[in-house]
Amino acid sequence: MQEFSVRITRKHQAADPYFYLPFEVPDGVTRIDATLSYPKAEDCIIDLGALDPRATEYPTSRGFRGWSGGARDRFFVATDDATPGYIHGEMPPGQWKVMLGLYKIPEEGAEVRVTVDFDKSPRSIVPQPERTFPVRKHAGWYRGDLHCHTFHSDAAGSPELLHAAAKQAGLDFLAVADHNTITQRRYFHPHSSADLVFVRAMEITTAVGHANVFGVDDWIDFRMTRPEHAHTLASMVHERGGLLSVNHDKPTIPWDYDLPEIDCMEVWQSHWLAWNSVSLKRYQQRLASGLKISAIGGSDFHQPARLMPEGPLVLARPTTVLYLNELSEDAVLGAMKSGHGYVTESPTGPHLELVANGQPMGSTVAGPVTAEALVRGARGDRLLWLDASGIVSEQVIEADDWTGHYAGSPDRFLRTEIVAVASRETIVAEFRDAFAGKSLPWQLSEEDIARQTIRRAISNPIYCRAG
Repeated sequence: MQEFSVRITRKHQAADPYFYLPFEVPDGVTRIDATLSYPKAEDCIIDLGALDPRATEYPTSRGFRGWSGGARDRFFVATDDATPGYIHGEMPPGQWKVMLGLYKIPEEGAEVRVTVDFDKSPRSIVPQPERTFPVRKHAGWYRGDLHCHTFHSDAAGSPELLHAAAKQAGLDFLAVADHNTITQRRYFHPHSSADLVFVRAMEITTAVGHANVFGVDDWIDFRMTRPEHAHTLASMVHERGGLLSVNHDKPTIPWDYDLPEIDCMEVWQSHWLAWNSVSLKRYQQRLASGLKISAIGGSDFHQPARLMPEGPLVLARPTTVLYLNELSEDAVLGAMKSGHGYVTESPTGPHLELVANGQPMGSTVAGPVTAEALVRGARGDRLLWLDASGIVSEQVIEADDWTGHYAGSPDRFLRTEIVAVASRETIVAEFRDAFAGKSLPWQLSEEDIARQTIRRAISNPIYCRAG
């Protein structure tokens, strides 16, 4: 056994938010157990992870052995198994490191103790599961959630429970983006099927910004410490053929890095009242600046230890709806990048399909625009048409199966939103019922709820150029 005691101060945190405790692993070790203890409190939170001898300084592409953030105070890594969030496999001898994330350190500092135990019992080396490539050969609109979590990071529930929740919601695809780890693939790679396609994902999680990586099997180094490291992140993702999306860029967890080359932006996370109006405003500003970024949504659902009933704060609230020529991971990623889809409040939320000059969402059209918005399930609500200048037209949605029209010369792009009018009272009542007898979440007040314009669906833009 090896034991380490160190006093962590705010000077350590300011110098580098990641603190490393190296330890030597002798030849023949088949399992490592590590335990972290410190005076955990509201102002003292230290994350936990591990690197093996192959790891380098940031950014590294090798040597990551696991991350559990603040969700766990112990882990094991072995040749045949590992704690959720940690990678089993070969155990190279040499200098390993316990990695501490200095998320919150009190003014007086914190005494930290780490113990490491080794075991040399005979164990087989179990490989990681191979990715599967399921396909459903049918063109149409497909529904999914692009942001959720299991106990491979900070949720209580298992991948099996999340799988059941996705089936309960009637989803076609699901991206499980556990924080700073890819070990959820142990379950989701072999269980991806034509009934429910699992999209590879990982949430890059730091104290000053979160981003989702899609379509990459490799672990991506999350140890960003400078604003410009966002560009390093984008390069790592795009070199591997993946997509990068900035998550929930709003007061709760804003994106405080440089804005790199991103493919998507999470404009809607959890219930609309969770300050998504701020995310949408920032999305509008980025489009108006000339950027082409696809809008996506995700529930950020953290699966509990039991299957939840329907409600306003469950999986697929909101739902991303994509038009696909077939259901497959490649098709989902392609539609995400091209913007051929929309975000709606739930799997049964309003349909919002924008077409301009005969072209679908995500396309680029020239000259004056003649556009249609096909809307279903939003009678009595309001349709907004927007370009780079803001709202250019508004219409009352007169029926449950209705088409709105627009003609003009939009500035840079044209997109649409469904705003709750007739449905607003029901949506707010459902939200309040979910928190009956409790404080409102996200530091919301009743005044905030009264002031917020509630969106029910948001289309991707069609980009416009002069004729």
